[in-house]
Amino acid sequence: MSYRVIVDSCGELTPQMKESGIFKTASLSMEVDGFHIPDDETFDQADFLKRVAASEECPKSSCPSPERYMELYKCDVDRVYAVTLSGELSGSYNSALLGEKLYKEEGGEEKIHVFNSRSASVGETLIGRKIQECEEAGMDFEQVVETVEAYIEEQHTYFVLENLDTLRKNGRLTGLKSLVGSALNIKPVMGSTPEGTICQLDKSRGMKKALAKMAEHVAKDAVKPEEKILAIAHCNCPERAEAVRKLILEKVKVKDSFIVDTAGISSMYANDGGIIVVL
Repeated sequence: MSYRVIVDSCGELTPQMKESGIFKTASLSMEVDGFHIPDDETFDQADFLKRVAASEECPKSSCPSPERYMELYKCDVDRVYAVTLSGELSGSYNSALLGEKLYKEEGGEEKIHVFNSRSASVGETLIGRKIQECEEAGMDFEQVVETVEAYIEEQHTYFVLENLDTLRKNGRLTGLKSLVGSALNIKPVMGSTPEGTICQLDKSRGMKKALAKMAEHVAKDAVKPEEKILAIAHCNCPERAEAVRKLILEKVKVKDSFIVDTAGISSMYANDGGIIVVL
């Protein structure tokens, strides 16, 4: 193995990615009522959601330190790639860049590139898999970087949540016009901008109709979908995720698809019942 891929813990690694030995996680952490929760293999989603539901305070998150990234860069490989949450939504990207700078100042010689996913959750997962695909195709370091950056440009992220409270209270919806109140059961269909910020794409009354609207946007925006993988993450709602996959695949043909349950940070922002789609 001559390369390593580091994905911050907002990106859910599939079982195959975990078993490969190629992928490593830079863990973020969360806090609920002063209780510290690392977003690592010890994360208990059911316990976390229970704590959030019982708390009057909004949960908060912290990104990996530059020193943590430095530790992950130190390995017996020639090339290291890091994939982080959108730089517009988290400090993880800047932390990874600073870790690279500090590591090289100490004499680190590996080639390192930090990818700003401009996405989150399974958007990061797909970018990690694209890096692996490029490496296995025999591309050199510069070719991998160029190909993956182009892939990021074409990627689209969508989500529908039961509520946007955590995103709003943690300042992740800055610049958005006021959203319709939940009392009317209006569910906004949200997405990412090319810069990696959050935008509202649509809205509908009720979750089922909102998910159908999201599927329409996925199909409309898809760029060469037959060459790409459809990824869906859900927070404690596998049946809903399967229904969304079916809706999308009725409208567009893709190379492959997979569904994962959200890890810690994605669970924190998606909340119980949230769905995230990336293509």
